[in-house]
Amino acid sequence: MEQAGDWRELLRVYIASPQERLRVANVLGVRPITLARWANGESLPRQRNLHQLIAAFPPADRATFIALLERDMPGFGAGLVEELEEPVEVVDIPVEFYRRVLQTRATAPGSLNRSSLCDLILQQALKHLDPHRLGLGISIARCLPPTNDEPVRSLLIDMGRGSAPWEPNMAGETMLLGVESLAAYVVISGYLVAIANLQEEGNRYPASLAAWEQSVAAAPIAWEGRVAGAFVVSSTQINYFTPQLQQLVSDYANLIALTLHPEQFYDPQHIRFGLFPSQQEQGAHIAVRFRQLLLEILKRPGTSQQYIGVIQAEQLVWQQIEKELLQ
Repeated sequence: MEQAGDWRELLRVYIASPQERLRVANVLGVRPITLARWANGESLPRQRNLHQLIAAFPPADRATFIALLERDMPGFGAGLVEELEEPVEVVDIPVEFYRRVLQTRATAPGSLNRSSLCDLILQQALKHLDPHRLGLGISIARCLPPTNDEPVRSLLIDMGRGSAPWEPNMAGETMLLGVESLAAYVVISGYLVAIANLQEEGNRYPASLAAWEQSVAAAPIAWEGRVAGAFVVSSTQINYFTPQLQQLVSDYANLIALTLHPEQFYDPQHIRFGLFPSQQEQGAHIAVRFRQLLLEILKRPGTSQQYIGVIQAEQLVWQQIEKELLQ
């Protein structure tokens, strides 16, 4: 990269191409015009944005960018180059946390068991796997129960946690996955897979580059040879998932297995995933059909006499949406 007089000039050079400007904006969770305003001196990024911006730079240019930032903000870059270039310090899941999970599992009412335990584990995993808040998205892709005696056809992502640029509750990630996805691959194969750089061509595993996602690791959620889904972790950083972090992803997947009921696990021989449209296509369909189908189910004759809970009604809705998307 050419020599720059200050950090704004370097930023202008870096985001000169519209494609790169859009990529960096997506990583930071801001609009491209915001990047342009920073580069032109019209506004200042917050400290958290600056840390994410530095992480978005190629490693070879980070030291230069931090040095230029130091001219305007003395002391800002102390230790940052080393912090960003060194792998995340990996420690095992604390014994105290295992104890807390087991206590919650033993005492939480049945109706709250899954949601409270999942949330507890996801929050811990997010802090543990992304201590520098560089940007991480964690999703649980669970097998959608089939209708009648049919095989499992899809995975439903309806729960997760993220750090910026992802939403805290990963609300925008709700969708169905099939054979086109890495999550389905690890469910069928039964072992963890990590992809260091999703932008490289020739990846041997099925995966698509979602917004902000540069690398990914996914592990099966299994119990006694049966499988309930996949634990999927996405990062804004290339080459993020070291072998130690991959082991932690697998460990958290095993903890998630404790939150599920036996009937939520399936023999791999009874899983035959279908092929599903892209997230963008699904989003438009789900936005129209989900509420419509939910109201139809709740208004069915006899529903008031035979009470249908929200969870059961939503499952019926997803089963219908699955059929529609597979068609």
